Amino acid sequence: MKAKLIEKKYLVTFILVTTLFALWGFANDITNPMVAAFQTLMELTAAKASMVQFAFYGGYATMAIPAALFIRKYSYKSGILLGLALYAIGAFLFIPAAAQESFMFFCLSLYILTFGLAFLETTANPFILSLGAKETSTRRLNLAQAFNPMGSLCGMSVASLIVLPQLISDRRDAAGQIIFGALSEAEKADIRVHDLAVIRNPYVAIGLVVLVMFIIIGLTKMPKTQSEEQKAKGMTHSTRQTLSNLWHNTIYREGVAAQMFYVAAQIMTWTFIIQYADNLGIDKATAQNYNIVAMSLFLCSRFISTFLMKYVNSRRLLAIFGCGAALCSLGAISIVGMAGLYCLVGISFFMSLMFPTIYGIALENVDSQDTTLGAAFLVMAIVGGALMPPLQGMIIDQHTVMGHPAVNVSFVLPLLCFLLIIVYGYRAYKLGVRSSLS
Repeated sequence: MKAKLIEKKYLVTFILVTTLFALWGFANDITNPMVAAFQTLMELTAAKASMVQFAFYGGYATMAIPAALFIRKYSYKSGILLGLALYAIGAFLFIPAAAQESFMFFCLSLYILTFGLAFLETTANPFILSLGAKETSTRRLNLAQAFNPMGSLCGMSVASLIVLPQLISDRRDAAGQIIFGALSEAEKADIRVHDLAVIRNPYVAIGLVVLVMFIIIGLTKMPKTQSEEQKAKGMTHSTRQTLSNLWHNTIYREGVAAQMFYVAAQIMTWTFIIQYADNLGIDKATAQNYNIVAMSLFLCSRFISTFLMKYVNSRRLLAIFGCGAALCSLGAISIVGMAGLYCLVGISFFMSLMFPTIYGIALENVDSQDTTLGAAFLVMAIVGGALMPPLQGMIIDQHTVMGHPAVNVSFVLPLLCFLLIIVYGYRAYKLGVRSSLS
């Protein structure tokens, strides 16, 4: 008898935890276009503006391990509630950040907000894996992760339809050039007050939504997982034993590295699509529509890939989709024009299965007692999204590289990341075949 993807007794918990995927998807993808918005409004270089991403994803790196240790001591539910509280605090800090007109204050607010997201991701991903049979865990996580791009689409839509069109700083002259830099300091000051309020408002709104979720989950009884039951009986590994087990697990160890490069590729692809379009003379609000198309492809492909996993080994599918992403990256690098932009958008179709599939493969053979800390390192790998965008921004600031637009050349970095993911998928598949034969 085939194991069910989601058992009836876990359905309510699965639905509630899955909503968290949408909540952090919203935060991720309303933030990506803010890099370009801050670059113009605060008159920053692309490299300095990308500090938004450094702060955002740096929060994951800082808090993932503390989150795991907190969850090991208490419970998944406690981790979720603390994560929601930190998420709301970071969102509400946008109010004083806008009042102070401080770019670094905004970065600090995002840093604290992502403390909350680190707790939510460290909790929600392994929690979903534990809600049912092990053989359906990767498919179950892919299904839950399909709701992440729904939240992302909401974030992108708010940015595209509400935030970016209202930014006075992005208005252009007849030649398509931004006029903000040519204004007097007094005019710039007035525009900053207006535009920072526009940027602030959606974060305050999502903070209120997060508080509502905090109350709902706080009042809901959650089932105990196998690891929590073992902890209650005193059957837990020491932290040192867990770290040793994880280090000696090749698929897990390489999975953490693969996850870091995947998140770096994802964030670079979605953050700098606006700069890529801007190089073609497309304004920010219109450029953000291409991000929405990319996310729509990402969402559709997430359901397609979850279906394909019924028939194709997830490790092999990861390598195949990695090849597709690498080919699209080559198109974005080499083609100057709308076709290159279409290739850049197309990368999202192939990225769709990567995060949950790498996550599921890496934890597949990890002992249930080691899952929480194992999940933390996979969430900590999101630091790739903090480290690589500033490097890409530095390339973009060169304007041209050997006569080719620097923004095109900068997508060599995501290309390298996808090549490493192909290698991981192939190696994981071969190791899986070898272990099944032994």
